[in-house]
Amino acid sequence: MPQRLEGKVALVSGGARGLGAAIVELFAEEGASVVFGDVRDELGNALASRLREQGASVSYLHLDVTQSEDWSSAVRLAQNAYGRLTTLVNNAAVYHPAGLMDITPDVWSQLLRVNLDGQWLGMRAATPALLDAGEGAAIVNVCSLWANIGSPGSVAYHASKGGVRSMTKSVALEFAEKGIRVNSLHPGMIDTEFGGGNVTKEDLQEQVKVVPMKRMGSPREIAYGSLFLASDESRYMTGAELIIDGGWSVP
Repeated sequence: MPQRLEGKVALVSGGARGLGAAIVELFAEEGASVVFGDVRDELGNALASRLREQGASVSYLHLDVTQSEDWSSAVRLAQNAYGRLTTLVNNAAVYHPAGLMDITPDVWSQLLRVNLDGQWLGMRAATPALLDAGEGAAIVNVCSLWANIGSPGSVAYHASKGGVRSMTKSVALEFAEKGIRVNSLHPGMIDTEFGGGNVTKEDLQEQVKVVPMKRMGSPREIAYGSLFLASDESRYMTGAELIIDGGWSVP
């Protein structure tokens, strides 16, 4: 049975841990060559070494998604190491809980710079290479359920992910006839360290109560969504939203 990403070359941002690491591992298992980047170089290099020992075709580099030069370096690495680039997964993001009157301008700007500008810069850098790759090119923008529903106390995160959702649809239409599919992935609550210490265990326990399945999703479960959107199985999808949230958004 052929692997689902056989022949693909993927670039994944925020790939050193959590959901990003799960995506890198799954893509490699499914036959893709993977370039991944992060600002956590020790974790990224360790993951790359472990996967190469298992026979995976992976490369790691430092990637600050707010820096266009880093994105250019990542695209060049994919082309030089593996001959082309077929797939971009915009995964890197940060989170800081704060309401309208509490968030500072600096935190607002930093969060939108990473979560929204970072995905825009990634698409700008990768698109020429994706066009060269021809049929089968795909962009997966990791968004959030919070681009679709509201919640109090996370105004900048909602703004950034709402921007990603809308931007994805615009770019999808722009390139629909040019061979690049662009879709967004909308996880609900994931069992990762994404909150970076900003979310307590008590907060998570309260949030889980509103999920119909009464649990958080695993990074692997969300990564399978990105696998589908990156594969040719979704070749008639563009501008779509894939929600994986344990039923949170249903009521």
